[in-house]
Amino acid sequence: MDRISNNTQVSPLRQRMLDDMLMRGLGHHTRQDYVRHVRAFATFLGRSPDTATGEDLRRFQLHQHENGVGVASINGAVSALRFLFGVTLGRQDLARSLVVTHFNRKLPDVLSVEEAARLLEAAPSIKYKAALGVAYGAGLRVSEVAHLKVDDIDSKRMLIRIEQGKGRKDRNAMLSPHLLELLRLWWREGKRRGVMLPHGWLFPGQGHTEPISTRQLHRAVQEAAERAGIRKRVSPHTLRHSFATHLLEQDVDIRVIQVLLGHSKLETTALYTKVSTRTIQAVASPLERLMALMAGKLDTERNAPDG
Repeated sequence: MDRISNNTQVSPLRQRMLDDMLMRGLGHHTRQDYVRHVRAFATFLGRSPDTATGEDLRRFQLHQHENGVGVASINGAVSALRFLFGVTLGRQDLARSLVVTHFNRKLPDVLSVEEAARLLEAAPSIKYKAALGVAYGAGLRVSEVAHLKVDDIDSKRMLIRIEQGKGRKDRNAMLSPHLLELLRLWWREGKRRGVMLPHGWLFPGQGHTEPISTRQLHRAVQEAAERAGIRKRVSPHTLRHSFATHLLEQDVDIRVIQVLLGHSKLETTALYTKVSTRTIQAVASPLERLMALMAGKLDTERNAPDG
């Protein structure tokens, strides 16, 4: 798969895999990642991947662990190689021999409502305040915020249209009155500055014809957090986590939150039940009931007539 050569020629095997990924609707970034992982395997192997054996795959995975490759990268390689061998090469036996590495998922950092307010107030400009307001107020992923267009804001139905989100799925996100007003402030400022094009990007980048980059949004969040004196590790995704957690603390049904976040599995949304401190605080310990029963029994004994 052009494993060593730096020229631009695409090998027949790589082209076949690219075609297979395109036919199955894999996103652009996923296709890039899969090609990168297969190229790394080919470099390790020293020959074309279609000549690999089960022992070669075992040696490659052992090599990854011995060299401290991260769990996410190891599992990414598993997905890519499973596609190559299982789909493109029709070698299900080799695809099944790959081992996924399991890891304990860390709980995400979550801002309090007060911290979220301070963060938005400290945003570098009205443009970034509106963008971060969307991330927190609608629970959008950073890539979804970056790729919003002006026409995606439906003020009549109070919805934000997300096209081709994660998993290439369309969905609607919530649009609150305060968020709409914030977006209108930015829209008027963008029009005044001549950067808001008809049917264009809601948050245009430097060239106005391209969307803002996710890197710019990451920098804006970190700058705002520093200005606001927030010491937690904060990213645009922190705002999405906070959105979900705060809704859960308002007793919004977790299935509604699942839809708003665009999660395909309820288990993914259920992670937020672990970080909602109010949910934990609302549960009465069985010790409380036990002590109450004991106190009631003691009161009964004290008030019983002497016999």
